Amino acid sequence: MEKFAVIMAGGVGSRFWPRSKQAKPKQLIRIFGENTMIQDTVGRLDGLIKPDHIYVITNKIQRPRVLEQLPQIPKGNIIAEPFGKNTAPCIGLAAALVEAKNKDAIMITLPADHLIQDTKGFQDTINTAVDYAYESKGLLTIGIKPTHPETGYGYIQVDDNVVADGIHKVMTFAEKPNIATAKRFMEVGDFMWNSGMFIWRTDAILNEIEKYMPELHEGLQELKPAIGTDDFDEVLTKVYGQVKSISIDYGIMEKSDKVFLTKGKFDWNDVGSWEAVYRMTEKDENKNACIGDVYTEDTKKSYVFSPKKFTALIGVSNVVVIDTDDALLICKRDKAQNVKEVVDYLKLHNKSNLI
Repeated sequence: MEKFAVIMAGGVGSRFWPRSKQAKPKQLIRIFGENTMIQDTVGRLDGLIKPDHIYVITNKIQRPRVLEQLPQIPKGNIIAEPFGKNTAPCIGLAAALVEAKNKDAIMITLPADHLIQDTKGFQDTINTAVDYAYESKGLLTIGIKPTHPETGYGYIQVDDNVVADGIHKVMTFAEKPNIATAKRFMEVGDFMWNSGMFIWRTDAILNEIEKYMPELHEGLQELKPAIGTDDFDEVLTKVYGQVKSISIDYGIMEKSDKVFLTKGKFDWNDVGSWEAVYRMTEKDENKNACIGDVYTEDTKKSYVFSPKKFTALIGVSNVVVIDTDDALLICKRDKAQNVKEVVDYLKLHNKSNLI
């Protein structure tokens, strides 16, 4: 059994503005520790997947930085989408690339921007999913047991009965809920957070794409003969111009009857906002987390990132302050999810230099 990893790294991380920009989004910046998030994602695969079996799907703007940050991965394995079309076309493209190497290989598909500290637990969970996916030809996802009623994640409901060691049949997918629904999911107990990580045989996912997404299937059939040739970029651009922008959850996972889940045996956070960063950063006695030369007085429960400029906060609480060379963000912590609206505003007003 040959294992390949596919890392989806084309997002812009709009909730992390102004540190996250189109050319250098959150997966390519250092938020925790010495490495960027994509470097940590690849590092977790050490000993599990050979570097030449790792593919990164990114975009033309970000590809140079991905190449710079991941020198251990062959350049030809770092693929730039001509434009973003959500996760289903991205995964279809990756499956076609892996199939060209091995028709019944296992694909481990991972977002580039998750925080996982327990590498052994992560690899153990992946191996459990790999074994079942290979034998069953099922579509495996990893669910995370909720620790609080989170409104920023999607949820997956599973059957309590196991079909194999640690493997559950998926019953339903649920979109990001409001707080009342999230609390109800917690009380019911059979809902997991949707981690966005997938494990399947290449032939299994391609069969489901043919069944449920025939337009994407046709595009991949057109693309396959161009893999490894000088025509690849041109054909890829043509195919991407024709396929729908849709997530793998909508396109396949919510329709297929072959979807299973294994529960993650590791800590996990998709670090979806500055609020998530605050929760995971070491704090002082006033529960402030400050990066840089920061003065606080009568200030509590706040996150400040200002490494290049002296910054003072007086008489405020529960705020996020992010200072960069060209922009300043100040918001309440409970409004951190709304930061993406600033990016929408900048796009609308042609301030592309700030995004």
